[in-house]
Amino acid sequence: MTENIEVFTQSSIRIKDGDKTIYIDPFQMKIEPHDADYILITHDHHDHFSPEDIGKAANRETVLVAPEKMLDKAQETSGLVRQIITVKPDICREIEGLEIETVPAYNVLKPFHPRSAGWVGYILQIGGKRIYIAGDTDVTKEAKAVKCDIALIPVGGTYTMDAKKAAELVDAIRPAVAIPTHYGSIVGKPSDGEAFAGYVQTPVRVELKIHF
Repeated sequence: MTENIEVFTQSSIRIKDGDKTIYIDPFQMKIEPHDADYILITHDHHDHFSPEDIGKAANRETVLVAPEKMLDKAQETSGLVRQIITVKPDICREIEGLEIETVPAYNVLKPFHPRSAGWVGYILQIGGKRIYIAGDTDVTKEAKAVKCDIALIPVGGTYTMDAKKAAELVDAIRPAVAIPTHYGSIVGKPSDGEAFAGYVQTPVRVELKIHF
């Protein structure tokens, strides 16, 4: 079910959909594949919006999708991609064949990701599955309302949920598979993925995709 999903450093994700390749928040790329059909950005922090790494993934046909409120910053990549499309939270749309929904991503008590910023997570329809990439968020009412088959959830704490809170969210939405992200480099310990797996209740299956 998740063979087409890779997680690199932090929340850098690559998903294959047939002959299409989708990146979310490419960061600290060790290779320069230039194979992206789509690059989705959740918000403008340096470990999620990295023009250098977008350049490694992009080619002249790539479509970049980013939150509306970071359009000016996204323009830094205009020479790297064919088109920049902006989105708001709580929308559903098709972008050149890719079906996406956006979910608000924000902190409840922390100041790092205010709800007013308009940052997002994404739900992608790929291969008959709904894949939720949460972005940098806490446990919110919007996140707890997500319906998905696969969930990629930040677990490193500090700027997002920690492992225990992330498991609380996963237990609420009950995907078939949960994949922890956002730990072991910028924030969090390499062991946070295993801690998260220990908290998550069955029948949800946890898969650790980040390699250290």
